[in-house]
This record gives sequence, C-alpha cells and structure tokens, in this order.
Amino acid sequence: MSAFSWFRRERPALRAENGSLRLPVRGDYREWAALRDASRSFLEPWEPRWAPDELSRSAWQQRLRRYREDFSVGSAVAFLIFENTTGALVGGITLGHIRHGVAQSGQIGYWMGERHAGKGYMSEAIGLVASYAFDTLRLHRIEAACIPDNARSIRVLEKAGFRREGLLRSYLRINGSWQDHYLYALIAGDHRGGTMRG
Repeated sequence: MSAFSWFRRERPALRAENGSLRLPVRGDYREWAALRDASRSFLEPWEPRWAPDELSRSAWQQRLRRYREDFSVGSAVAFLIFENTTGALVGGITLGHIRHGVAQSGQIGYWMGERHAGKGYMSEAIGLVASYAFDTLRLHRIEAACIPDNARSIRVLEKAGFRREGLLRSYLRINGSWQDHYLYALIAGDHRGGTMRG
C-alpha cells in the first residue's frame, strides 16, 4: 500500500508525553475560537491578516471543509494540539503543500495559544508531525518558513533539528504586509523516531 493511499484512508491521532494531536472536528469550535480570541494580539504579528469574521462559526465550518478536502486528496493534514492531562486545546500544527513523486516534501505551519507558549507543547508537536511525515507518509523533506524577528519560532525549529537554509525575500503577506522569511528544513535522514541523529 502506498503512503498516499494510506494517507487518504486513515485519520491520524498522534500522542507524546505531554500533548496529543488529532484532526479538528465540528465540536472543537468553541474552544478553538476562545483560545484564538484570547491570543489574538500574540498571534496577529505572525499570521495573515485576520478576516472580520475570522472566529465565527461559519468561518470555522469553511475551515473544516477545507481541511477535509485537503486531507482527502493528500495535500495537507491539519492537527489541533491538546494537553494530555486536562484535554485542553493548546494550539495547532499543519503539514501542508505535501508533494510526492520526486519531491517527497511538505511544509509545516503552527500556532500556539498565548497562555500555553513556552511549555514545550510545540516542540513535542513538531517532533510528532516530523515522525508522521517521514515514517508514515515517507516524505524526504519538511520545510518551515519563519519571520526573522520571530525569535520564539526560530528557537522551536532549531531545537527540533531544522536547519536554516536561506532567506526568502518578501515571501508571505503577514498581517497586511509582505515579509521576508527564513527557510528552515529537516531531512528524513536527520530525524529518526522523534530524536535527532548526532
């Protein structure tokens, strides 16, 4: 069975010591909207400009449809991150732009609720997604783009073993303006079972 056919059928749920990842469902709306709203000023400098209805139920339903469509064709998988002890939502991480064939690559993007930042949840989540990408989907390379001023994100990526490969000029429109981004990448041979080879 190919990684692509597996990807289309299975709904992954990933678990580590402190946090777990699963695909979003309709019932996550209230907690998702509340966490995003409470973290708005923390998140806005690093994200595309929020739409006026960003946190509405209808926008959430559209988001879920897009997540399901992307997952069904194998182009992306979006996870929410939950704290194991309390079951509280703490953030989200997406493996997107998945390409097979000669590329065998994907890109990660992520966000963390402000009150949960700095507690290790994202480092753990990146490790889980990397293992899923390399071991289950058989990808060869994962990329992440990071604004040079985002020191917190840079630390998380470098702790996870990502290496900076260059500067992408005027790469993404973030909070209403085009921003340069550092390009980071992790290669399958550098990551085994969630631990770095060294």
